[in-house]
Amino acid sequence: MVITCLDLEGVLVPEIWVAFAEAAGIPELKKTTRDEPDYYKLMKYRLDILNQHGLGLKEIQDVIETIEPMEGAKEFLDELRSMCQVIIISDTFTQFAAPLMKKLGWPTIFCNTLVVSEDGKVTDYKMRVEKSKYTTVKALQSIGYETIASGDSYNDLGMIRASKAGFLFKSNDKIKEENPDIVAYDTYDELMAAIKKAL
Repeated sequence: MVITCLDLEGVLVPEIWVAFAEAAGIPELKKTTRDEPDYYKLMKYRLDILNQHGLGLKEIQDVIETIEPMEGAKEFLDELRSMCQVIIISDTFTQFAAPLMKKLGWPTIFCNTLVVSEDGKVTDYKMRVEKSKYTTVKALQSIGYETIASGDSYNDLGMIRASKAGFLFKSNDKIKEENPDIVAYDTYDELMAAIKKAL
């Protein structure tokens, strides 16, 4: 009984904050979990910039509507879901995820929630649990599942290392160099072959 756990941004869809940074003309918002290992520090940084520019949830959601899955992502996901259960474990937010899940064929996603004021300002966020990706993988294992995991960023390393098989996917050189023990792939065909071998 195996569940494959995948990161969302950078693995199946482009980075939401990068797309928004480009659309809004705010390069500072291009910083992601590939650049900043401390997610709490990163989110405080993002919320401060949104407030400085008077931007809220609607502006971000308008950009998300224009984002398409990476080429081959839906086909990869469809094939994988025909072989085993798949859960997307992401540090994105429910308010961001829905349009992207629709384009990916409504896979299961576990993610976090934004706190939004009545006027649409993003005031805070709520994590499901501490170290959500690692904690979720350990919880699945505690109820009898083996896990395979793949992601691209610092916040994916916990679930990758805790799984019976784990892979970096479309990661950057810095993360690859810092984690030489984790096999890294750049194409869906390579990742699919590795997952099939691990199943």
